Amino acid sequence: MTETPQRTRPLRVLAAMSGGVDSAVAAARAADAGHDVTGVHLALSANPQSFRAGARGCCTIEDSRDARRAADVIGIPFYVWDLADRFREDVVEDFVAEYEAGRTPNPCLRCNEKIKFAALLDKALALGFDAVCTGHYAKIVTLADGSRELHRASDMAKDQSYVLGVLDEKQLAHALFPLGDTLTTKEEIRAEAERRGLAVAKKPDSHDICFIADGDTQGFLAKRLGKAEGDIVDETGTKLGTHEGAYGFTIGQRKGLRIGHPAADGKPRYVLDISPVNNTVTVGPADALDVTGLTAIKPRWCGTAPTAPGVYTAQLRAHGGETEVSAELVDGGLRVTFTDPVRGVAPGQAIVLYDDTRVVGSATIASTVRRQPVTSTS
Repeated sequence: MTETPQRTRPLRVLAAMSGGVDSAVAAARAADAGHDVTGVHLALSANPQSFRAGARGCCTIEDSRDARRAADVIGIPFYVWDLADRFREDVVEDFVAEYEAGRTPNPCLRCNEKIKFAALLDKALALGFDAVCTGHYAKIVTLADGSRELHRASDMAKDQSYVLGVLDEKQLAHALFPLGDTLTTKEEIRAEAERRGLAVAKKPDSHDICFIADGDTQGFLAKRLGKAEGDIVDETGTKLGTHEGAYGFTIGQRKGLRIGHPAADGKPRYVLDISPVNNTVTVGPADALDVTGLTAIKPRWCGTAPTAPGVYTAQLRAHGGETEVSAELVDGGLRVTFTDPVRGVAPGQAIVLYDDTRVVGSATIASTVRRQPVTSTS
């Protein structure tokens, strides 16, 4: 299909403003483009004082004030919407439940799917807005027939299309990413914010998980799930040590295993399997992590779903590289085979498929196929 320029008619745009520099510049660019922009900050915590420590996280009273000041400078109306209950249920509780089940979730994808482009978008459309604008680095391409595609950002170093791979065709139709075509460094984005008089120009970026203020995921889960001592075993089932909760481990983890004695070959050991059924963690050598394929569930397509097997590139984590795969739909799910084995793949993670720069869709990893089968004690 032939690509056409983005639609230029003025839109009523709801700009999600986190209180950071990216979302502030995105809102300002949307206003510069002639759109009728209203800023909104999402209050996602019933106790917003707890969601931030230093540069970590977001969604605090401080961030709300920063967003309001940015909206005042841009000259747009501003509101704070309370979505704390929805966020707790759809993101925080889901995060805890996934770890409890031995899976490794990505709360940023869940937030984009359930909060920013579901709860927020639904409310925006009900109020007569045409689109939701965010500071994500990704690009939307409008085709000649009016359909839209999600693509990687022009600057691959800042690309955030992975965490947007959960958006479906309807959500893309009402999304706006003004930073997606930016071929500039983050320093230049900050310089733009400073030229615009935005006080957030020098504000540190948020990172880690916003609802874990101190960055201690294991401590957060221990408070929610309690300590539960279990065994750490090797591939033969031989006990090597103990742990205080299998939820505190992820596939591919090397540090923090607290195994009392080294492996016979003297090489490091990694987490190979997590069994919530009997609270057991299996460890072994690095080459036992090699994954040749996987099955994934709950596929979400950024457009029309593929109808035949195809060759794509896949991304398995937010800051990971691409790897070539073949993929096909099987029983409503996705079966994926890697051209070359990959490591560190865990159930619960998202796999996002790409056709060159176009995001095809995403799915949640349910199981993996190892080159060297792991002997599970579950």
